Amino acid sequence: MSNPTSTRAGEGQNLRDQAYRGYTKSLLEQQIKPGQFITQRELVQITGFPLGSIRELVPRLEAEGLIRTVPQRGMQVPQVDLALVRNAFQFRAFLEEPAARLFARDASPGAIATLRESHERILSRHEAGDDANLMEDAEAVDLSLHEAIIDLQKNEILSNAYRVNWIKIKLIRLAETRLYVPMIPAVMGEHLRIIEAFERRDEDEAARTIASHIETARRRAVEF
Repeated sequence: MSNPTSTRAGEGQNLRDQAYRGYTKSLLEQQIKPGQFITQRELVQITGFPLGSIRELVPRLEAEGLIRTVPQRGMQVPQVDLALVRNAFQFRAFLEEPAARLFARDASPGAIATLRESHERILSRHEAGDDANLMEDAEAVDLSLHEAIIDLQKNEILSNAYRVNWIKIKLIRLAETRLYVPMIPAVMGEHLRIIEAFERRDEDEAARTIASHIETARRRAVEF
């Protein structure tokens, strides 16, 4: 027989999780702008979730740096500035360089082959002029490599922290440095050099190439 209290708690948690996804979706779809001041009631209107869920959501957003409370002014969405760029890319480097070493050592041949195939497929589509959903698909393939490297460790804390940081990276890209179609060959090429290091099981080269890739992305963001 189910426990009513446990059931209600589970429903509440599920609603909070949905509200979180609604907030991040609105943020990445630019319904909510970086640096914008916003009230809880405005979040209700934007996300479609009840005020109670939004109130319970705010502490999580604050803890993750996805919103902050400014005295006398209310809640503010993170601003895309040099501090965010520096912090977000530094965090990536701290996580991804050692994770790339471990991926080069431990990933299955099949997992590495899947990464190569997905990247080569994007490059082939770009060369063929197949622009239908190419940008969206290229960004998904881009993220798939980085998530595969992190998720291989099977560490939920690490994976969750990485995904929160990726939201901030995405905000930076949306501001000025989105992975534009003309940049696809360069970005996929950087990824393929990382994949080549994985194929050779060269841990040092995997760490070097991913560090170079992250630094290139950081410089691009700073320039804008």
